[in-house]
Parts: sequence; structure tokens; C-alpha cells
Amino acid sequence: MLEGILPDQIFRPLLNKVGFSRLNEIRLRADKPVLLSCLGQKIFLGDSGPCKEASRAIYATKSMIEEIVFRASECSIYSVNEQIKKGYIVTSEGVRIGLAGNVVEENGVLKTMTAFSSVNIRIPHEIRNCSLKAFSSIVKDSGILNTLVISPPGAGKTTFLRDFVWQLSERNLAYNILVLDERGELNIGRGLGVFSDVISFSSKKIGFENGIRSLAPNVIVTDELGEWEDMEAVKYASNSGVNIIASAHSDSIEAFSKKLAFREILEEKIFKRFVLLSMRDGPGTIEGIFDENFSRLLRW
Repeated sequence: MLEGILPDQIFRPLLNKVGFSRLNEIRLRADKPVLLSCLGQKIFLGDSGPCKEASRAIYATKSMIEEIVFRASECSIYSVNEQIKKGYIVTSEGVRIGLAGNVVEENGVLKTMTAFSSVNIRIPHEIRNCSLKAFSSIVKDSGILNTLVISPPGAGKTTFLRDFVWQLSERNLAYNILVLDERGELNIGRGLGVFSDVISFSSKKIGFENGIRSLAPNVIVTDELGEWEDMEAVKYASNSGVNIIASAHSDSIEAFSKKLAFREILEEKIFKRFVLLSMRDGPGTIEGIFDENFSRLLRW
């Protein structure tokens, strides 16, 4: 998954000393120490493996960062420019690489990014059964309740959604599931079961409209709602009789409830369940499950 992306001087100590099942992120910043996130804990990477002191760490260079971007683009920066304009590249194996550098605008229109100075490599995981604590609160005899999974960035939303889709398949719940994988991160490995159709790298608006029209899903699963346009897509699906399982960024129910973009769909009570995740015991820690009125149903 990472050998085709990372320079040898980064990959070798990772391969020898770091368990990839524990690794969530690798951050390279030009002229700064390489930093790892393992189960939510931050640690530096040295020539011999993880280390606690920045003085013993490998220091990233601009050439390392440029090499990673070039490799991740499969040697064609132009071919992934639409992703770069959004600030990331996603590899064919679902590894998302966040980018920092110089933004190029023309007449107020974002054209590309150059002179890359940082990359944040997020490693996707399939964690079986991580959604089970919430499963019975979402899936009822009457069907699947519209659900929003809420957490800060990197706290397991995508992993939760991936496992939830797999759990439906494992129980032979033969819903037609449309997975709208806007960033190419949900559809990795074999984790989406046998009842799923996948539309990748589409906006919510186009993916919802085309998917409902052509694939007749019972359920749409998608990651990271946030834009006003996303809310219109959610309302379109709901009005079409399609259930929605999605995610959004926030670190608490209170903060989420104040987000202006979500005001209308919250007032309409389109979502019947909210699952709050955190990093408290590592990514994917379920802090609570709430109903459409933000009343707590379950606590851990």
C-alpha cells in the first residue's frame, strides 16, 4: 500500500519497526522531522524506527515530498489535478495524501497547487465490527434509520461507514446500497460486501441524482457532508424515499448542532440517529448515540 508511494529512507524503517495496522498518519513537512500517528499517539520516525526525540528523527526534504506527490499521481501530476485543486490525492488503494504548497489562482479561480511543502498521508483501515455497538440503533425491523456519523478529522468516520456496509452484507440484509465515494477512500479491499454499487470521485449532487435515477438504491452511504450543495443532495435523496448514512466533521454534538449548513435538515429532522466518535481510546471510540432531538440513547 505504501511501498509505491514512500521514498526508501522513509519506507524501510516503517516496514521494519512499525505495525501498519496501528499506523494512521505519516506527516512530512519540509525541513522538519517526520511524524507518525499511531492509534492517536504522535511519535517521530528515525532511521531505526519510531523515536521520541526530534533530534533523532528523519528530517523531510522538499525532494522527498515532491517524490511522494509524483508517485501518488502515478507519474502524471496533470491527471490528478482536479484532486490537487481540492487539496489532496487519493491512490488506487484508498490512501489519501493531503497537500500543502503554493496555490495558483487565475481571476479568482483555483487552477492548481505547486511547490509542495507538506504531505499528510492517511492510511485507510478495515476494522471489522467497529460499527457493531451502533448497529442495532440504526437498523430496525422497519428498516435503516437515516444516520450521521460525527467526529473530528481522523477519528474513524470512514472506517465506521465501511464496516457498517459490510455488516449489512454479512447479515444478508439485501438492501441495494449505493456507496458514493467522493474521495476514493471508502471502496478499499473487500470491505463493502456483495450488495453495493460504487460511484467514485463524484460530487454529492451528481452522485445522488445519477445514482438514484439509474441504480434504484434503498440506501446511500457517503462520507463528509459539509457544503450547502451536499444538503440539497441529502434532501433530494430523502424526498425520493432513499435512506442515508453519512458523516460530518465536528468534535461534539453541541458544536455540530450550531453548524449553519446543516440547519435546515436538522430542523426537518431528516437524520434520526447521530453517532459521535472520538479519539479518546484511539480512532473510532463511540462516545454516544443520539436521536433526532439530540437526546442521548446510549453512552459508553
